[in-house]
Amino acid sequence: MRFQMRRRTRYSLLLMLALMVALVVVLVLRKAAPPEAARLLPESDAIVYANLKPLRLATHFERTQVTRSPDYQQFIDATGIDPERDLDSVAFALHRMDDPNGPNGPVGYSEVFEGRFDGDRLARYLATIATAKENYAGHDIFTVPVGDGKATRPFRIAQLEYDTIAASNMPTPEQIHSILDRHRSAASPFAGSSLLSARYRDVPAFSSAWAIGHIGLPFSDRGYISIVGLQLPMPEDTTFVASLRFLGALHLRIEQIAPTDADAAHAAETLTTLLVILRSVEQTRTQMPRKETSDASFLELMDSAKIEQHRDRAVLTANIPLDLVKSLATPSPEGRP
Repeated sequence: MRFQMRRRTRYSLLLMLALMVALVVVLVLRKAAPPEAARLLPESDAIVYANLKPLRLATHFERTQVTRSPDYQQFIDATGIDPERDLDSVAFALHRMDDPNGPNGPVGYSEVFEGRFDGDRLARYLATIATAKENYAGHDIFTVPVGDGKATRPFRIAQLEYDTIAASNMPTPEQIHSILDRHRSAASPFAGSSLLSARYRDVPAFSSAWAIGHIGLPFSDRGYISIVGLQLPMPEDTTFVASLRFLGALHLRIEQIAPTDADAAHAAETLTTLLVILRSVEQTRTQMPRKETSDASFLELMDSAKIEQHRDRAVLTANIPLDLVKSLATPSPEGRP
């Protein structure tokens, strides 16, 4: 009898230990998994994700009083949603458009927003401005025309849960259908698009904002990447992994993934030359009268920037001053378009 009791006790302890190990494994896997908002995104050429909670905590941008455009204020009044206050995280999928001269331009977007939303008020508001409504996978998808004249395009939006909204401005409903399909199977911590599966492992741990894929898409100019009028020496389909982490300071890291080590070396050398030129220009600007805080902060950013080669990757690192983050995060006083 005692032997049987000992054996039952041993089995019970082993079962409890196995359950504890399984729980730890699940927690570790979920910690290492991409954020759920990013996992819901459809197939795309690039992904951009941001956790807005640390930014809000550091800058308090939601407290800034601004003059909003009438349409933007009408949205807030009707839905009760104040994006500066209520959004916690955002994930964007960037889609290269076959016709760069179409209503979407060269890039289309699909988005997932997480935060605090009043679903009933949002649904009532969308019903008043939507031109169509579709029920898919148990969710209502509202189609709202945006733009004007010949550039009008559909903007589809659906509420997935009380704290999650999906949207897409693509010409067909394929992308938002994909988001809803992924939402039904989102229990897997490693679900997601092929791009997310291939590149998320390159995102540094504890990054509060990151981007992967052909990040040059929004900055495409005749097949090359152009930022603030400056054309970078790389094609628009160059693969990047960019991230922001708070490591005592806000740390920026951008990796260009090149086809070969030689290509990475050439890119690092060329970008270093451009960085030297930019530093010289910015130093000249900060010496002019009426120097602004953002100018000095940008110069501090430029001074901390460093470009290195690591095998097939050209890596840029820099520290972003908090004053610069605050100036960029503060909504424009002119309001929104």
